[in-house]
Amino acid sequence: MTIFEELRADHDKQRELINQVLETSGASEERDRLFLNLKKQLEDHALAEERYFYVPLMKFDETQEKARHSVAEHHELDELIEALSDAEQDSPGWLTHAKNLAHKLLHHLEEEEKEVFPYAGKFLGDDEKSSLGSDYRKEMEKRTSP
Repeated sequence: MTIFEELRADHDKQRELINQVLETSGASEERDRLFLNLKKQLEDHALAEERYFYVPLMKFDETQEKARHSVAEHHELDELIEALSDAEQDSPGWLTHAKNLAHKLLHHLEEEEKEVFPYAGKFLGDDEKSSLGSDYRKEMEKRTSP
């Protein structure tokens, strides 16, 4: 699979997880489990995506700005995750933070898929797309294995 296919597969998991988190209420084991799962998925994905997608894009003048913008959005998502981690899960503020995270996350994923991926595809060769996809998946598997 190419880097784009690998990233899209994880983006779909993230969309599903954030929707599941928003469907929970109060401080519950389910909310905690789903949130911790989402948090780990986002952390692992951002690290691997930056390493195997954005770093290679930064070598091209034409894709540097988009790559830097997306990495900056990863940091914004990290801050929202941190705010959620610090808030009491049964407080009204928690759901507000979760909705804000969902909004930013869904915007980020759509922007990557609709703007960054097609543009990046013009600069990465077919072999590189495949090898980056393989490297990304290996990194994700390494990070999720016990």
